[in-house]
Order: sequence, then C-alpha cells, then structure tokens
Amino acid sequence: MDPPQHTVYRHLIDPYFTRERVEAFEPECRWIAGDLLEALRHAPSFEAMASLAEPYAVRIQCGFLGWPTSLHEPLLQWVRKNREATLARDTDAMAAIALEFDGHIRSQLERREGAGRAAPDDITTSLVRQTIDGKRLEHGEIVSILRNWTVGELGTIAACVGIIVHFLAETPEIQTRLRLDRSDLSPAIEEILRLHGPLISNRRTALRPVVIGGRRIEAGERMTVIWTSANRDARAFEAADRYCPERDQEPNLLYGAGIHFCPGAALARMQLRVMIDELLSRIGPFSLLTGTEPLRAVYPASGYASVFLQIDR
Repeated sequence: MDPPQHTVYRHLIDPYFTRERVEAFEPECRWIAGDLLEALRHAPSFEAMASLAEPYAVRIQCGFLGWPTSLHEPLLQWVRKNREATLARDTDAMAAIALEFDGHIRSQLERREGAGRAAPDDITTSLVRQTIDGKRLEHGEIVSILRNWTVGELGTIAACVGIIVHFLAETPEIQTRLRLDRSDLSPAIEEILRLHGPLISNRRTALRPVVIGGRRIEAGERMTVIWTSANRDARAFEAADRYCPERDQEPNLLYGAGIHFCPGAALARMQLRVMIDELLSRIGPFSLLTGTEPLRAVYPASGYASVFLQIDR
C-alpha cells in the first residue's frame, strides 16, 4: 500500500502503538513471560521455540488485542499449519488457512458488535467503532488490519525470541554480562537481531526507473529486498559481522525505514526486552543441549524451528 491510501490507514493505526499504550501493556507481558518461564525453571532442558517463543508470541498478541485465552491453542496450531503450507507451496492449503484465520477475527468482531456498549474496552472493540471520514470500517478492512498485525507479530516475535535465546546460549560471556547489568539489554537485543534478523526479505515493485548499485531497474520490475544483507553492509556498519551493542543502531533496518517503518516497533522492543529480562531472572545459566543441533527455519522464514537448551546448574 502506498500514499495517499497508506497515509490514511497509518494515521488510523499509529495511535494504537503510543508510548502510553506500550507502557500500560508491559505488566501483562511480564506476567505472561513469567508464567511460561516458571513452568520451565526446574526442567533440566527444554525446547525453546515450542515451550517459550511461540506461546509467548500468541499470548501477548491475544492480550494486546483483547482476545480470549480460548484462542491461544487454535492460533498456535494455525501458525504451524501456515508455516507448513508455505514451505510446501501448497496454494490451496494456504487459501484455506487464510480463511480459517479470517474466521477467528470475524468471530471476535461479531461478538463485540453483538455486545454493543457492553463490549470489552480493548483494541479490537476500538477498531470496530473506528471511523474514516465519518464512516465505520468494514469488516474486510478490520480483518486486513488485524491479519497484518497478528501474522507479523506471531511469526516475528517468536523468531526473535528464538534467535536471541540461541545467541545467548552460544555466548556465555555475553549472557553473564547481561545477567549482571540489564542496562545493556535493549542495545544487545537490537545488535543480536541486526546480526540475525527475523525477517529475511520483502518483495517490491519499482514505481519508476531507478539505478541501485550500478544496476538499472525499470518501472514495473519486481525485486527482492534482502534486509539481512543490508544489516551486514560494511558501508553502514564498521566490522559489520561482529557483535557490538555499543555501535550506532541508526542504520539498523530491523524495523524497516521511511513511511513503512514498523508502527509496532516500540511494542516489539518492549515485548522482547521483557521476555529476555524475565528469562535471565528466572532461569539459571543455559547453553545448547549437549548432543543436539539447532534446526534452522527454512526460507522465507528466519530464525529457528527448534532450539534445545539445557540449564547449567
């Protein structure tokens, strides 16, 4: 979506990600992270994606949107089915899975419309009552907004948690440093995700002729923007392949750039900081489980399909 339509919808959704909203939601994120970690703290080992990263992403997204806990398991299963269909390039399955997800959203919209003034005071209800030029949003518009938020949140936050946990498991000296001084946690997370981003690429269509890197691209040509490559560009980052949380993160394209900069960046940063803070507080030093190898996610996904950890007691 491009201006002017993009501008209208961006003005509509930006107020849902203000600093005040993010700060108000932090205690719930911290409770969810703590609840998941308490179930793992006495285990000798666990698989981080299925036990921690994925359920955290689903539960915080449902909490943020005001969706019931009864949707946790269906959404977890939906994420896994969607991933399998995407990898298999099964277009029929992908279409059916998309309809299934839309059904979950529409049921939440209909429930709020039916409740009238008794509807819960949450973001989903607010979207149901939202107007543009005095006209309420249609179901299709709300479904599109919530689909973009939720699909991005579920996959990206889960991938980020897995990437960060794997990095810390492989670098005990950095893990120890962060345990001793949490003031470095936010820049550490940004730098870890610069080195191993949760989103590999996006497709784009040129709207006008342009020359990039000496290559002329004509209007209408399609291309793939490789974010992970840009974030290791030696022209933007000195010693680009080295972990250096003190570096200037301004060129970091983790959350995009320009008018398409991720509106939920502050929310995502808080959610990741809270999870890793709680992890370091509640779980002792951890490392990769002896005899196992992390299983990487398959393109177009990034991160890991599984990461087995052991708690070093």
